[in-house]
Amino acid sequence: MISRSAARIQHARIASRPLFSTRSNNVVNFSTALSFSTASQKSPRPVVEQPYVFARSLASKPTPPPENASKSPAEPVVSEEDGPSLAPLPILPRALGVPKPPSAEPRSWQEKKEEMLDREKHLEKRKFLIKQATSGYFEDFHKTMHGGHGGKMWIAPKVLIREDKALYFPDVAGKNLLGDQVHTTTLCKGNVSVVAFLSTQVAEEHVKSFTKFVLAAYTTDPKFKFVQINLQENPLKSAIVSLSRSSIKRTIPQELHETYIHSSQNMEMLRKPLGFENKHLGFVYLVDENLKVRWAGCGYAKDEEAVYLMELTNKLLQRLQGEGEAKKNGPSEKGNEKQ
Repeated sequence: MISRSAARIQHARIASRPLFSTRSNNVVNFSTALSFSTASQKSPRPVVEQPYVFARSLASKPTPPPENASKSPAEPVVSEEDGPSLAPLPILPRALGVPKPPSAEPRSWQEKKEEMLDREKHLEKRKFLIKQATSGYFEDFHKTMHGGHGGKMWIAPKVLIREDKALYFPDVAGKNLLGDQVHTTTLCKGNVSVVAFLSTQVAEEHVKSFTKFVLAAYTTDPKFKFVQINLQENPLKSAIVSLSRSSIKRTIPQELHETYIHSSQNMEMLRKPLGFENKHLGFVYLVDENLKVRWAGCGYAKDEEAVYLMELTNKLLQRLQGEGEAKKNGPSEKGNEKQ
């Protein structure tokens, strides 16, 4: 322990020593330094308790541009009210469907054997499995909610796909609202059909937006079919739909009970050929009497798309009616033409 007298002596020795400043060679005595320290205590330097918050606030303040800076004409000015710009949707880029004609008959052993030995089929399945393994469970939902355009992928064309370029609509089996086992192949063969996939309530609204005009015009035509496919590949969802069949009957007009199909068929390998790659959207296909897909639409329909479907359905019905009359009066008309 140091006594008070010894501490005073030591303090006097320190005070008598000269103090050199670091910024200059001037000598400052201890009393002058003490006066500086007391002055600094009277007006202390502000202390930032949270320096990272202070730095962030400084960084968030925009620096004013120089006065002589001119705006570049290549950079368009976009206001915040305009929102993010979306690229326009393309028109249906390709023909949809499968290359082989569908059949409602069960496959034979020979057909199954050929498929098992087909190398291209195995490579296609391998690519599909890799894609399934690398995609998330909510990928379709994310595309619908945040992908832009409500998940809509293309704009329906205003003309028919050429018959020689069109592909076939695959066979889909299920039970209709009458309890009968039916196939799309038997329903659509020889008729002009509008086939719709609907798996959710949102998809039902999509289909209604497309078919509001065509149903009002051609529901009573004997050569027109409106086939709705309630596709539920999940076994639990399929069971729930089966239990609620009576309530579905009350919401569907009686004349459409025969063509409303509840199906649990696995469509995973057919989604890409049909463009049916988002299970939350509604898809509508115009199928001719030869089971070829001549037109397709998806998502919410624009008014002109619904009009296109009505006009193109009318065109196919007129062609089918003309072919039927030509077959009935074929020999006599051909003879008259030759003469």
